[in-house]
Amino acid sequence: MSAAERANRSRRNSRRRSGVGSSAKTRMRTVRETSAGGLVVNGLGGPREGLCAALIGRTDRRGRLLWSLPKGHIEKGESAEQTAMREVEEETGIQGKVVASLGSIDYWFVTEGRRVHKTVHHYLLRFLGGELSDEDVEVTEVAWVPLTELGSKLAYADERKLAEVAGDLITEMNADAG
Repeated sequence: MSAAERANRSRRNSRRRSGVGSSAKTRMRTVRETSAGGLVVNGLGGPREGLCAALIGRTDRRGRLLWSLPKGHIEKGESAEQTAMREVEEETGIQGKVVASLGSIDYWFVTEGRRVHKTVHHYLLRFLGGELSDEDVEVTEVAWVPLTELGSKLAYADERKLAEVAGDLITEMNADAG
């Protein structure tokens, strides 16, 4: 056997050996989480150009402020709609009532050694009262944002699509009322 063949065999064996202990690597546990939230709109039933939605801003690991829809975990015994109303109020200070479903988003992420498959149910909510508040520890900032600016303000593409669905629903509701 030549020196080159011995070197190649040695490299192959070392690769195999590193794979032998792969069963010692811990398999990541997969968990499912379900949350709900929504887009609470002030001025529903009025002129479209006057409509605003309450958004939350959170600071990411890089220090960027990312705007999104308020949402959170569904508590035991709570419906997704009840969770949406509770989370909107907890994260924004605004009370709202569910008007319609906007759809669901699901995504995967890894945290604390677990793979998480998360499903978030979103709803359109009518503003009932309250004042914007960023007292929730998970929230950096809250703001009323004109509906026409949601496409450029929301950080996540899936939430921008939900905002479009909300806009279409609002247009339909206004047409039905008129």
